[in-house]
Amino acid sequence: MNLLFTIIVTFFAGMGAGLGTGFAGMSAAAVISPMLITFLGMDPYMAVGIALSSDVLASAVSAYTYHKNKNLDIKNGLIMMASVLLFTVVGSWVASLVPSTTMGSFSVFMTFMLGIKFIVKPVMTTKEAMQGVSAEKRALQSIVCGVVIGMICGFIGAGGGMMMLLILTSVLGYELKTAVGTSVFIMTFTALTGAVSHFTIGGAPDWTVFILCVLFTLLWARIAAVFANKADAKTLNRATGIVLVVLGIVVMGFNLLTK
Repeated sequence: MNLLFTIIVTFFAGMGAGLGTGFAGMSAAAVISPMLITFLGMDPYMAVGIALSSDVLASAVSAYTYHKNKNLDIKNGLIMMASVLLFTVVGSWVASLVPSTTMGSFSVFMTFMLGIKFIVKPVMTTKEAMQGVSAEKRALQSIVCGVVIGMICGFIGAGGGMMMLLILTSVLGYELKTAVGTSVFIMTFTALTGAVSHFTIGGAPDWTVFILCVLFTLLWARIAAVFANKADAKTLNRATGIVLVVLGIVVMGFNLLTK
């Protein structure tokens, strides 16, 4: 019975995380962690480690799918990733110097609001419009935005995927598919860095939960990424918005249960 319950919990956790990753480049930690803590009674630190591990393969297979469909900006993605990783460390150091805040719910709230935004005001930018920006300007924008994302993630400890998607679409003017593809590409490496550090410090995970979460998240991320790359802009905006709104509501509910 315990194994069956574990499979059910990890299946729905992986489904939510995979859909969020494949459609919107959302971090699996936002969905998997609260579910493992709430229903399986797992230590929060270990739950985040498993969630980040699930994120690695899910983001990687999503990035591959977007790249295969020419919806990934690798060059500027690498530039932004370097800034994000560096300033996540800086933001984390700054956070250690100030009193703890109640900003942990920032990521969940932003997930919900971003979902509403995609439904009400879809991103209809085209690839042709994206190419109108010079390579030098795009590289500089990627560095500056990476600094902002890294500082926010390091300071509050969450929101990386959502911050990247918001900035890529609203600030840098990326077409939605390219924005998600670039976001999951960056998340592959940030999640790997986080997962390795978690297990180095916290020790080995519950391998049954680990394997189930990784497999289910990978499965649903692949399904979502394939659908997203075949959908037209309007359909993708609606689907992404609905997934984010539902996940935002569900995760808020889990967070209330754990208090």
